[in-house]
Amino acid sequence: MSLNYRSTRDAENVVTASQAILQGLAVDGGLYVPTELPTLNLDFQDLATKSYQEVAFIVLKAFLTDFTDEELMSCINGAYDAKFDDSAIAPLKKVGDTHYLELSHGATLAFKDIALSILPYFMTVAAKKNNVDREIVILTATSGDTGKAAMAGFSDVPGTKIIVFYPKSGVSPIQEKQMVTQKGDNTFVVGIKGNFDDAQTNVKNIFNNSELKAQLAENGYQFSSANSINIGRLVPQIVYYVYSYAQLIKRQEIKLGDKINFVVPTGNFGNILAGYYAKQIGVPINKLICASNENNVLTDFFTTGIYNRNRPFHVTTSPSMDILISSNLERLIYHIAGNETLETKNRMSDLATSGEYTITDSMREQLSEFYGAEASEHEVKETIAAIFSEHDYLIDTHTGVATVAYQKYLAQEKDSTPTVIVSTASPYKFPQHVMAAFKEISSETSDFSTVQQLNTISKVPIPASVTELFTAPILHDTVIESADMEETVKAILHLKD
Repeated sequence: MSLNYRSTRDAENVVTASQAILQGLAVDGGLYVPTELPTLNLDFQDLATKSYQEVAFIVLKAFLTDFTDEELMSCINGAYDAKFDDSAIAPLKKVGDTHYLELSHGATLAFKDIALSILPYFMTVAAKKNNVDREIVILTATSGDTGKAAMAGFSDVPGTKIIVFYPKSGVSPIQEKQMVTQKGDNTFVVGIKGNFDDAQTNVKNIFNNSELKAQLAENGYQFSSANSINIGRLVPQIVYYVYSYAQLIKRQEIKLGDKINFVVPTGNFGNILAGYYAKQIGVPINKLICASNENNVLTDFFTTGIYNRNRPFHVTTSPSMDILISSNLERLIYHIAGNETLETKNRMSDLATSGEYTITDSMREQLSEFYGAEASEHEVKETIAAIFSEHDYLIDTHTGVATVAYQKYLAQEKDSTPTVIVSTASPYKFPQHVMAAFKEISSETSDFSTVQQLNTISKVPIPASVTELFTAPILHDTVIESADMEETVKAILHLKD
């Protein structure tokens, strides 16, 4: 079966998988979704015997139908290799009665390595497949993790440039150091005076600027995205939901057909949306628990059916979730609206003009597999300490948010379904915040000292990618007003009118 992709805002805008990957954002401002979900016969007894790479091939082959088997295997083998410090790629650890899916074993210590390790391979194959002779400019806003993971993936990839915008005061010191020390002649990192939503909104505006798009073409460039708005980011994330279920079968933690829950710390809604797609293709999922920090716009949405970004923006210790405009929710809105593009477009228009929209009762009824819960900063800190004290297991702040949300779900629903908490980052990516769960850290304490203290307390080895940061030279130091992002892109690309 040939599977194509449609924009959430225009039913006539239908492209192949490779075209969707190249474009990133649809020309009408929508996001690409499958025209229909593939039919997979997921034999979990068989999948339980397979490696992560083998499971990835089965899933990706179903979604990326214009890629040949040889092309897919080349992408998979190039992406999931020794750059991950665990051969399982996404190991599952049992902690008490709960399972933690560790997605932080890649080069940048965050879950986005899973998708962004393979996206550059998808992009180069897609460019050849579509006879693209222009240089691809990856334009991305990051709340902390996507930026570094994308640059690590695209660094010195021929025929590409990557420009990353991040909120200067909205990421952890380790996250910022990872980005500003990034090597590669084709990598550009720019801090903005504003928050992630400012960066993301301006990136979308740049994508949708038809005059700029024409100017790019005249100068031999075309935009694409490494954010989860790109379907090439989203599809690889479906793999680890399938893989997790198979691993639970393998370990005899569940029986074939048993349902499980997933708890996902959520900001831009891409990671949990991948879980939704995993359920649609046959993974027996009971609940998808959407965990939010104090920026609780998604919790309120699942509780009330109203999405309202008109609220204070909180800078928290889980910065990758400090988001009030969850872009990937648009894809879910499209699906629960009966795949109606006009319904979706109208709500996105409402969001842009008034900052909120409301879904219908019939749409809300289709959200029964979702549960929203939030975690305060105090609750996260207490939970990190408690999990370590009780189980000798160290989690980061984002995983702490998910753990708190799961505890609240248990208290309310009394649900004994086996549960996987998606652990999205290494505690060493946020050492100051994790250490604060154990003792007060002076603001003058250096990152390196905090890392060493965390290692002393936890005995968890310090990743090499962290120790290397402290002697790495700063290569990117540009900071701008968010309103100047478009002009900065033009300057980086030396665009000529």
